[in-house]
Amino acid sequence: MKIIVGYGSCGIAAGAGKVYKALEKRIKEDNLQMDLDIAGCNGMCYLEPIVDVYDDEGNKKTYVQVTPERIDDIINNLQDSDLIISEEEVARRSKIVKVATAKCGVINPEKIEEYIENNGYEAIKKCITEMTPENVIEEIKGSGLRGRGGAGFPTWFKWNAALQSKATPKYMVCNADEGDPGAFMDRSVLEGDPHNLIEGMMIGAYAIGAEEGVVYVRAEYPLAIVRLQNAIDQAREKGILGKNIFDSNFSFDLRIKAGAGAFVCGEETALIASLEGERGMPRLKPPFPAQKGYWNLPTNINNVETFANIPWIMSNGADKYAAMGTEDSKGTKVFALTGKIKNGGLVEVPMGMSIKEIIYELGGGILNDKQFKAVQMGGPSGGCIPTSIIDTKVDYKSLAATGAIMGSGGMVVMDETTCMVDMARFFLDFTQKESCGKCIHCRIGTTRMLEILTRITEGNGKEGDIELLEELATQIKAGSLCGLGQTAPNPVLSTIRYFRDEYEAHIRDHKCPAKQCSNLLTYEIIDACIGCGLCKRNCPVEAITGEKKEKHEINQEICIKCGKCYQACKFDAITVD
Repeated sequence: MKIIVGYGSCGIAAGAGKVYKALEKRIKEDNLQMDLDIAGCNGMCYLEPIVDVYDDEGNKKTYVQVTPERIDDIINNLQDSDLIISEEEVARRSKIVKVATAKCGVINPEKIEEYIENNGYEAIKKCITEMTPENVIEEIKGSGLRGRGGAGFPTWFKWNAALQSKATPKYMVCNADEGDPGAFMDRSVLEGDPHNLIEGMMIGAYAIGAEEGVVYVRAEYPLAIVRLQNAIDQAREKGILGKNIFDSNFSFDLRIKAGAGAFVCGEETALIASLEGERGMPRLKPPFPAQKGYWNLPTNINNVETFANIPWIMSNGADKYAAMGTEDSKGTKVFALTGKIKNGGLVEVPMGMSIKEIIYELGGGILNDKQFKAVQMGGPSGGCIPTSIIDTKVDYKSLAATGAIMGSGGMVVMDETTCMVDMARFFLDFTQKESCGKCIHCRIGTTRMLEILTRITEGNGKEGDIELLEELATQIKAGSLCGLGQTAPNPVLSTIRYFRDEYEAHIRDHKCPAKQCSNLLTYEIIDACIGCGLCKRNCPVEAITGEKKEKHEINQEICIKCGKCYQACKFDAITVD
C-alpha cells in the first residue's frame, strides 16, 4: 500500500505536515509495510489536508480534511470513512481537463525518477533527436498556444522572432513573478511539477537556439524555489541539463533569480531590468526582447503555465491540443478560484467553458449560498463581470468584449455583500502602490483616481466624480508606457460600466448599497431591544445609553460606525442602513 500526502503550500498551511509526521511515526512504530510519500497540490485546496491511498492493485482512495487524530482511517484504508471524498466532488472534478497541471498532486515533485517514469523528458528528447528548431516552432504554431501570462500573444510568434535574431548568445526566461492578488497558479505548478517547467523551457531553448535560461520567481514563494532548485540539481546530475544533452550538440543550463515581488516586474522589460541588477522599470519597445532583451541580446520570455503546456503538446501532438478550446483560444486554462466561493482552489478547464459553469459547477457556488454579484477576471489589470453576463465564455475574445481580460487566471468571486466601489478602490490601491513611477500618467494619474475613489467611499463624493474618473482613466491608458499603467484603470471602468448605480448612491445619497463603507452606515436600535446591555458594553466610545431591560439608543454624533454593537447583539435589535 502507498500513502501520498498533499504537500503544497495550501496543504502544509492546513496541517499536512502534522498528518505526515503522524503517519510516519505510526508506520515506523508498528513496522507497517507501507510506502509514505508526498505530492504537490491537486487543486482541491479547500479540502486540505488531502491523503491518497493506493492499494496493491493500484486502486486509489482519496481522504480529505484529514487530521492526525484520524490517521487510523488511512492506515486501515477504511471503505466507509466520512473522510473519503464525496461522489459529488468526484463528479464535479471530472469536468477538469489537466494539461499544464497533469502531474501536480500525482508525483513527488522532489524525485526526478517519478517524473521520468511518467514520460518525463521524453518530449525534449524527441525534439533534439527527431526535429529541427523550425519543426518545433511549427508544432507550437499548429497547437494555437497563446501566452498564459495575460496578454495572450501567440507563443510560436515570439519563439520564431527570437530564432530569427542572429545575435548570440540567446536567453530563455521564465516569468514566475506571479503578483496578482488571489493568483497562485504558477506557484502550484512550481511546487507540484517543477520538472515539467524545466522541460518546457528546454524545448523553447532548443527552438530559439538558447543555451542559458533563467526562472525569475518571486521570493515570497520559498517552497517553490526550494523544489525548483532541487529539480534543477537533479536534472544536472542526470545529464539532462548541461552540455551535449542526450549526446547531441544541444547544451542548456538553468538558474533561478529570486525577485523582490514587484508587480511591475511581471512586465517583460521591467523583468529584464531587474535581472540585470537595475531597478525594475519598463523600457520602450521596440526593440522587443526577441531582438534586444537580457544584456541587449535575443531573449524569449514566457510564464510558467505557458511552458508547462509545451511538453504535453510535443508528446501528444498539436492537433490534440488544438482540438480543445475555441476557434481563437485553444487548449486549456488554469484558474485560481478565490473570494466568496465555496470550493476555493485550482481548476484547469478547456477554453470556452462559461464563467457560470466554473463558479457553480466546479467552484460549488457562492459561500453561504449568498447571491453572486460579480467576478474580477484578470486581477488588477482586469475587470468585473456582473451576474447579467455570467454566461460569458472564457476565451480571449469574449472576455475582452466585457471589459475584462484573461490575465494570468485569477478569478476573485464577489457576492451581494461586496461594495463594487470599494472593490475598485482596492485594486487601484494595489496598482498605485506597485507603480514604478516612471510614467507621469501612471504615477500621478492613479494617485488622483485613488484619491477620488477613497473620497467616494468615505462619503465625500461630488457630482462629476464619475466623469472625472472616466476622463483620468482614458488619459492613463493612452499615456502609460507599460501594461501596468495601461490596464490599471480597468477595474474602475468596468465597475462604472456595470455598477454605475452604486457609484451614484455613494455620491448622491451618501449610502453604500452593499453596507460595507463604514462612513456611510447608520446603526439604529429598534424595538426588538430587550435592554440586555451587550451592545453598550461592546461600544468602544460609549455612544450607547439606556437602562437595563429598557430599549437602548445610539448617539449618532459619537458613533464611530465600527459595527461592534451590531456584531454583539444576539436579538437582531440593531439595524444598519
